[in-house]
Amino acid sequence: MNYLFFSVLSFAIIIISVNKAIDYFSFVTIEKKMMKQADLYELSFREILAMQDRTPAEESSAEVARAVLERLKSAGQEVRIYDSSQKLLGWAADGIIINKGTPPMFKENIQNALKGNYAYTITDAKLLYFAVPIQDKYYQNSFVFEFVEDLSYFYVMMDQIRYILFAGAAGFLVLITLASLFIARNTTKPIQYLLGATEKFSKQQFQRVKLNRKDELGMLAAGLNQMGIQLNEYIQHQKQFVSNVSHELKTPLAAIRGFSQYLYEGENKDKDLQKIYAHLVNESDRLTLLINELLLLARFDKAGSDEMGKEKTDLSGLTESVAAEMRSKAEDKGILLDIKPGKQVFAVVNPTLMSHAVANIIDNAIKYSHAGKRVRIETFIRQETGVIQIRDEGVGIREEEIARVQERFYRAENARVAKGSGLGLSICKEIVEKFDGKLEMESEVGVGTTVSILLPLA
Repeated sequence: MNYLFFSVLSFAIIIISVNKAIDYFSFVTIEKKMMKQADLYELSFREILAMQDRTPAEESSAEVARAVLERLKSAGQEVRIYDSSQKLLGWAADGIIINKGTPPMFKENIQNALKGNYAYTITDAKLLYFAVPIQDKYYQNSFVFEFVEDLSYFYVMMDQIRYILFAGAAGFLVLITLASLFIARNTTKPIQYLLGATEKFSKQQFQRVKLNRKDELGMLAAGLNQMGIQLNEYIQHQKQFVSNVSHELKTPLAAIRGFSQYLYEGENKDKDLQKIYAHLVNESDRLTLLINELLLLARFDKAGSDEMGKEKTDLSGLTESVAAEMRSKAEDKGILLDIKPGKQVFAVVNPTLMSHAVANIIDNAIKYSHAGKRVRIETFIRQETGVIQIRDEGVGIREEEIARVQERFYRAENARVAKGSGLGLSICKEIVEKFDGKLEMESEVGVGTTVSILLPLA
């Protein structure tokens, strides 16, 4: 019954959407048609205005109105002409100029037209009042030409279309509901349920799999459920182990680093021994960085999206700031950082964590590029998505390894040219995904790598 309810609800939403779309595009079509007519009327009005240009100013408006009415009195069911002070200069109805009386006036139309915009109003009587701004030779909005069109025929046509639409939809709804119920209950529903469960498992979203069936599908569901429980326990134990070990190693490693630095600075006689101490300092720094990255990953594993301190952030400014800090490192290696300024791109992120992700990717681009190469950095909007793109001319990654370089501790074959822990891209990926974004990579060996951070706009 739930499936039937959602099927009917979905179809109803589609029908309502189609109905709204028909209304919208029909009115857009009428609006375009009225604008084309307005352009023609405006052209005729300006021709008459040009011919009356030499008349005295006080008499000019009245003469222009009379001349325009004579030419355009049949332009619509009614025609009105107003001056810049919203005063009615003349009007005609059904092709006849009327010298007495005052027609109803839509002040907002006239005011908007005097600002240089087309404006229109549709009344309950299905009459469209369309106001057209008219400029003088000094490009000032001196007149407003308003014409009236009867749209009752359009509404009659729309009612007929709706009748056909809903009648056909009702018959189709009955057929599709019966067919959907038959297929869902007998074949696709349990299979789709199991596929959804396995997909969640692949994203480490372990939920109970329950299928009240005694056939093979029921046995498969029970097996998946047991597998999910075991996988979840294993992954949680593994993450907890890494976190505990990282915490335990941090203090003794800090001591090793301090003593190594002391020995390095104190050894001034034996150069070989000094190199050994320097190597100890470098290796302790590398291990400290690795442990900090492991602790950061542990924090991601435990924290939810709502705990990440998100705020509306300009990605362009953030990226340019991070790139500016990395410029000296690039210059030391003889690499040009080409930062392309872009317009503001706002997304809801944690600025500190996102800066860390961008800095990590730029650091990789510098690390795996040779002297004389260029790293291009730009921020832009693509299909309602904010994009931070870092493109290098480095060693590149083989196609079969692109999907794996974002895994924890995995390092591509070409990455051996520089030191690393294999956690950088993994951390970047988890940071981006915490803010509902994703990380995309394109690469070619010997040509370079392009890494794009895609985030939903604020």
